[in-house]
Amino acid sequence: MRKAAAPMAEEDFDIDALAAYLHLMPAQVSRMAERSKLPGRKVSGKWRFSRAEIHHWLEHRIGASDSEELVQMEKVLDRAAASDSEDVSLTRALPSGAIAAPLAAKTRGRVVSAMVELAAETGWLWDTDKMAEAVLAREQMQPTALDIGVALLHPRRPMPGILGEAFVALGITPTGIPFGGSGSQMTDVFFLILSTDDQWHLRMLARISRLLSSSDFLDELRRVPDAGAARELIQRLEEELT
Repeated sequence: MRKAAAPMAEEDFDIDALAAYLHLMPAQVSRMAERSKLPGRKVSGKWRFSRAEIHHWLEHRIGASDSEELVQMEKVLDRAAASDSEDVSLTRALPSGAIAAPLAAKTRGRVVSAMVELAAETGWLWDTDKMAEAVLAREQMQPTALDIGVALLHPRRPMPGILGEAFVALGITPTGIPFGGSGSQMTDVFFLILSTDDQWHLRMLARISRLLSSSDFLDELRRVPDAGAARELIQRLEEELT
């Protein structure tokens, strides 16, 4: 688990700083910006990139990547992380007490409140109302439901002030429910990603996405009889990724 860090002032990236962050050449970043492949703006003739906008751009890239691209994305994010940060592991970040299989919820609002209540049972989430409000606001801005029946719930930005640890909760409903994703796909698997910083959030999002791209993972996860079996499955498959 990763403990909450003190909030840091967020400055915009310039070309060189963003190139270092993404492990690209400055010329590559400049070309991507000029071709509108990156969210940025020019200030006094120089490119500036909002950290929040780059964060959401990376989220989208992760969600749209295939398994090979996710491996490369994880490497980029790992290199961008602090040198003393530990490897991201869903198994370590997912306490047994933060897994509900099954999760008793039949509506989108109840899923969010049940997942937040589940997370609070760990003792690491201190304000359930604030977190539920933030997660619902993120869903209203853009649903996190994928067309494979999975939702990756999270607030728009990390909330270190109400978290003692960065961690993940998991809920599996007995039947799918409408959750606002594209098309008519029902959603029955819900990950709640509770981050204390953007970098951990992106790395965990990439790790979960890699597991979701693994053959038969979701089918097996939907058949688990209880929380312990769900965690054992994730641990086994995660070990196969490394």
